[in-house]
Amino acid sequence: MLQKLNRLTKKKDFESVFKNGASFKSFPMILRIARNGLKRSRFAFVISVKVSKKAVERNKTRRLASEAIRLNLGKIKGGFDAVFIVLPGAKILDYMSAEKNIISLLIKAKAAANHKNV
Repeated sequence: MLQKLNRLTKKKDFESVFKNGASFKSFPMILRIARNGLKRSRFAFVISVKVSKKAVERNKTRRLASEAIRLNLGKIKGGFDAVFIVLPGAKILDYMSAEKNIISLLIKAKAAANHKNV
């Protein structure tokens, strides 16, 4: 689980990311990312009922994505607020695909270092 200081929780922060942030897409996710003026980066995940009607599956997807971020925090630059939106029609039910999609989106956004194993 991500530490609380690495989680994006406030409504005004979400609004700021959606209003001022850049967007990057890599199926099955969209990344909205904006500078936050802090030394650390914060993350959030939006997984609608359209992805799965089962809360268990949505929460599993969120936990897998959150764990991928937590384990790769060393590769991610500080100073960003990022919201990952999981698209309908795609379920991320394994860790490797979640990690690959998340890191590739962060590299596109220039918020993570490019590593060969990604």
